[in-house]
Amino acid sequence: MNDLGRRTILEFIKSRRLSYAIGCLTLLACSFVASYIPKVLGLITDALRDASADEGDVRALAARMMACVLIVFALKFVWRYMLIGNCRNVECYLRNALFAQMQRLTPKFYDGSRTGDLIAYAINDIQAIRMNFGFGVVAILEGLTTACVSIWFMATAIDPALTLMALAPAPLIVLAMVRLRKSIRSRFTRVQESFAQVSEKVQENVSGIRVIKAYGQERQETEAFEALSADRVKARMSLTRVSAILGPTAQVGFGVSFLLFIVMGGRQVLDGGISLGDYVAFNTYIIVIMAPVMNVSRIIEIWQRGMASFRRIDGLFRSPTARTNEGLGADGHVVGGRVEVRGLTFSYDGEGGRNVLEGVSFEIAPGGTLGIVGKTGSGKTTIANVLMGMYGFGDGMVLFDGVDANKVPKSTVREAVGYVPQDCFLFSASIADNIAFAGDGYSQAEVEEAARLAGIHGDVESFPNGYGTVVGERGMTLSGGQKQRVSIARALIKRPRILLFDDCLSAVDPTTAEAILANLGDSLKGRTGVVISHRISAVMGCDEIIVLDGGRVVERGGHAELMAIEGGLYREISET
Repeated sequence: MNDLGRRTILEFIKSRRLSYAIGCLTLLACSFVASYIPKVLGLITDALRDASADEGDVRALAARMMACVLIVFALKFVWRYMLIGNCRNVECYLRNALFAQMQRLTPKFYDGSRTGDLIAYAINDIQAIRMNFGFGVVAILEGLTTACVSIWFMATAIDPALTLMALAPAPLIVLAMVRLRKSIRSRFTRVQESFAQVSEKVQENVSGIRVIKAYGQERQETEAFEALSADRVKARMSLTRVSAILGPTAQVGFGVSFLLFIVMGGRQVLDGGISLGDYVAFNTYIIVIMAPVMNVSRIIEIWQRGMASFRRIDGLFRSPTARTNEGLGADGHVVGGRVEVRGLTFSYDGEGGRNVLEGVSFEIAPGGTLGIVGKTGSGKTTIANVLMGMYGFGDGMVLFDGVDANKVPKSTVREAVGYVPQDCFLFSASIADNIAFAGDGYSQAEVEEAARLAGIHGDVESFPNGYGTVVGERGMTLSGGQKQRVSIARALIKRPRILLFDDCLSAVDPTTAEAILANLGDSLKGRTGVVISHRISAVMGCDEIIVLDGGRVVERGGHAELMAIEGGLYREISET
């Protein structure tokens, strides 16, 4: 992963280093004690076979074996609690880090991202990484320690030649499994992509269910979803076919190993080369070693899944984050209300792309108001996005109180601006919570006052639960006009120095719009206001109005002045 992703993982491990150290040490101790049990079993077998053996010795060996079992139980509980428990913590830690990274990403990132992919990152990919930290890492540590200790006991306490013979298939098994790892990784990536597609389709259909029903497209959408589901099944089965090969491969290899040992080991017992107890112990060691080797198939599958998820999330961590402008020379600057735009040229595609704005210039004095009108696609909303710092722009093109906006912290700008976007998004919470979203500590009286200024107080009072009414997802239980007025109240309650309205009355009837504009006129006194609208009535009271066409300012002046221009665009818009 990149520095940010790697640093996130290392920070978690560092914060839990004591529990990891305890877990690893107890795991090593547990593997050593567990590997000693087959040896004790062999000694018991020889003692029982020897008619001259003392009963007390047998009891002592049995007690030793029971003690080993209890110690293994206790140690296994400790290391599993420490190591497996941490994998749940790392899941939470990474998901929080991922969510924090999503908050830092630029609007441009979301313009080109699918909701389903982002859901897959936060659920499936994080779970795959958690499995890496849990079963993946633990199985590797446990398997290596158990196998090494068991092989050491087999070679030193029983017979080195038999040990080599019994382990001969193991390298071939591991090699076969390793060769399949790339196939597993690529197929799991496809599984994650199919999950994202299904998630995206569900989210899209739930959000657009009214449109689907209005156009009678239920059957077509169901068929499209079934096709995506079938594609997901196909991707999953493709992964399953490869994964299913791993287990049988290990079983066949160890079946050959068992067969060879039964023949060779049995002959050595008959010839007196090894005792029956050693034979039993050796056979048990093969079973002990077989378990971690059998797990290699699952370890490889989980590891490759985790690596595929690491790569997917790595792309998100590598995505450019929004500039905060902290420490660039204007920290502590207070935005007082003067806004200057000088030759603003902007393209959503960056340098070389089509310019949405071309050489736009205007100035708003503190307490002044600017109206922006223009036909659809003329660049009105882009100006709002630029003023809010949603997208980057050239140095010196936007200034707040004479200071380059690229040097003013974004948090300072957004604290000073009350913004009502064209897309009036509401959260699935109460109306009061939506209005008071800008900060904590707003009183009920302040909420109601903001609602009155926005012209929504009467509507809210008519609801059974008043301001406690919970709106649906994205405010779907409210009408378009009601959502816009709640959004206006959310901006007004901040009492910002600059108010920025982006066509926020488009869904409101003319009578209500006039009442709201009258209230806003009082709210704008002493505040800088930018009113973007396709309605002339919304901007006619502004100190200055600019008219955009194709991203350029083609007309500017007061309402009467612009209406006097024969054949002017402003006059044309007013007459349509």
